[in-house]
Amino acid sequence: MDIKNILESVKTGRMSIEEATEKLKILPFDDLGYALVDHHRQLRNGCPEVIFCAGKSAEQVEGIVTNLLEAGNTNVLATRATKEITQTVQRIYPEAEWNPSARTIVIRRQPVEKSGIGKILVITAGTSDIPVADEAVVTAEFLGNEVERICDVGVAGIHRLFAKLENIASATVIIVIAGMEGALPSVIGGLTDKPVIAVPTSIGYGTSFGGITALLSMLNSCANGISVVNIDNGFGAAYIANSINKLKIKK
Repeated sequence: MDIKNILESVKTGRMSIEEATEKLKILPFDDLGYALVDHHRQLRNGCPEVIFCAGKSAEQVEGIVTNLLEAGNTNVLATRATKEITQTVQRIYPEAEWNPSARTIVIRRQPVEKSGIGKILVITAGTSDIPVADEAVVTAEFLGNEVERICDVGVAGIHRLFAKLENIASATVIIVIAGMEGALPSVIGGLTDKPVIAVPTSIGYGTSFGGITALLSMLNSCANGISVVNIDNGFGAAYIANSINKLKIKK
């Protein structure tokens, strides 16, 4: 059954709005040849499809952006965007915002209303972790959350973190981003009753192995209430934090 038939069934009373909504969750997608663009992910997951630019050509990203905007005149987020990809998109959509640190493109066609039950706090151990934090912040704000960030409060100077305990206590969910030995999430996990999402980064010297040391450290944390995403995955951490921050609203 296609969208036209579903709408006709609702009009004639053969289908309720609730039944139509359930059917629309699996429809439709557009086949671009190189991508199947999912237009109803917002209905199913509560968040729209996001474009992961790595491995895609600038022309492919532009085609997906165009398809998303023409189908729904909605907001669009693209992650891991290069300058070349951004310039290609901006030639068609000059309003596209590029954050070079986060490597994100955002196009806003609709106002974003803050709808979370509380605040997402993004914390970095060091200044070198900020690009991953920027990806998390852009994503969380795009999804309609209030976001606060605290930077450079790693364990090498733990007193800096203790000066921010009030901020930590006020958050609903906390994203903790750290490279090197990845110790900061364990410390914060022992200071809060809020869920902590740990993000290992590829920052560090040789034996950090591109973030593997921090990843293993976080997976082996003795603090409770910590979940871990992949190396440098600020987007994934923000997506999970968004789901947590909106749980009561969905109920």
